[in-house]
Amino acid sequence: MEQSSFIKINPADSVVVCLRPFTKGETIEVDGKSVTLLQDTPAGHKVLIDDAPQGQNIIKYGYPIGHAREDLKSGQWVNENNLKTNLSGTLTYEYHPVDEKLNIPADDRTFQGYRRKNGEVGIRNEVWIVPTVGCVNGIAERLASQLEKETQLEGIDAVHAWHHNYGCSQLSGDHENTRKVLRDIVLHPNAGAVLVLSLGCENNQPDDFMAMLGDYDKDRIKLLVTQKVVGDEVEAGMEILRDLYQVAKQDKREACPLNELRVGLKCGGSDGFSGITANPLVGEFSDFLVAQGGTSILTEVPEMFGAETILMNRCETPALFEQTVKLVNDFKEYFLSHGEPVGENPSPGNKAGGISTLEDKALGCTQKCGRAPVSGVLGYGDRLQVKGLNLLSAPGNDLVASTALAASGCQIVLFTTGRGTPFGTFIPTMKISTNSNLFHHNKPNWIDFNAGQLVEGRPMKDVLADFIDKIIRVASGEKAQNEKNGYREISIFKNGVTL
Repeated sequence: MEQSSFIKINPADSVVVCLRPFTKGETIEVDGKSVTLLQDTPAGHKVLIDDAPQGQNIIKYGYPIGHAREDLKSGQWVNENNLKTNLSGTLTYEYHPVDEKLNIPADDRTFQGYRRKNGEVGIRNEVWIVPTVGCVNGIAERLASQLEKETQLEGIDAVHAWHHNYGCSQLSGDHENTRKVLRDIVLHPNAGAVLVLSLGCENNQPDDFMAMLGDYDKDRIKLLVTQKVVGDEVEAGMEILRDLYQVAKQDKREACPLNELRVGLKCGGSDGFSGITANPLVGEFSDFLVAQGGTSILTEVPEMFGAETILMNRCETPALFEQTVKLVNDFKEYFLSHGEPVGENPSPGNKAGGISTLEDKALGCTQKCGRAPVSGVLGYGDRLQVKGLNLLSAPGNDLVASTALAASGCQIVLFTTGRGTPFGTFIPTMKISTNSNLFHHNKPNWIDFNAGQLVEGRPMKDVLADFIDKIIRVASGEKAQNEKNGYREISIFKNGVTL
């Protein structure tokens, strides 16, 4: 059978990945020996190339992805039924720094962005309404709709109200998470102007929240407390929004260097091709961007479990290593404190696509951040402080994690997917398909770029060149599919009691 019908990702691997469906009895040649398939095996799934006794580790990407639940034979389909995770609780880690040079040449291309008063750069010029509490969501949505009708979006990219359910009836950590994420949204450079909309009696008190913004641009960020309005709060809000719109519509795009670009790295609806096509492609882009002085941010900490030591050893300093250890073990403690196993992953869709354990998922997932050193570690709701590759604390949930990436300061989220997903957060959320069928046939209206080309004979350098061009176009104003479809929302991480 031709080599192109399967792939052995790492020379040390004990499995190969099928690039097309195989039928029982077919034979493949791997490392000079014949392997006969013992079952029908779907594309994206794994086939064992050597016998493995019960308890032996199965190797993929050069690392263990779990161990055999039973004696397994060469040619057997390896899946969640016969493979068990090695993950359990928290671990003690040792720092073994790896210093790998990227050796990527400088690139003088630019994108067309909006330079804000504080020096930050946005890639959209939108008017946003940010409720301090979920009680005023309806008013916020009505205001956004009315402003869009009045202005017809002349001179701006969009109007949005970012509704959520929080801002009151929350305690301690949850309350602060809500305040921090809402603060981050208000200060985001993709907004040319923001109306902060309050009720007035909520836990997230409006004056305290505005003080949390620091030295903000008072010409572009305004507050309305609806309980203080006598009469029609919608018309009072519209008066403020009309003024904000006049300010925002004066903004113009200008050439900005690539070191001003900040991208979030996320995956969802992953399959067996994710770690072969889309995630490595995004990893190559991440390295390219970091080499230009730009920034990429990797999150979904639970999907680092099993690959965390790779990230830890890429930390630039012992202090960053310790922060990464805390990042990982804190999330493991979060699972355990709720009586949940650390390895409770992947999803049913992941398993159907060929991902059998959390280690299998994590080793593919973390390829999105390439080989660059880790320059920063962020807590949930923190805003970006240093350029380069950063790690961010957030769960794997697609919308929660993407919102956290945007809140940290990313202007775009690069979202890889094998099964497809339509959603977007409050910044452009580009979907990169792991396979060509998803891009061309199943969900072309969801997908922005096809990484499936990489298993069809197209070289990485050529696909990467097209991918860089696409991202620069989106950063310069071309709409991502989620924007075209109007699929944009936020979700804030919640862990504690609701009063």
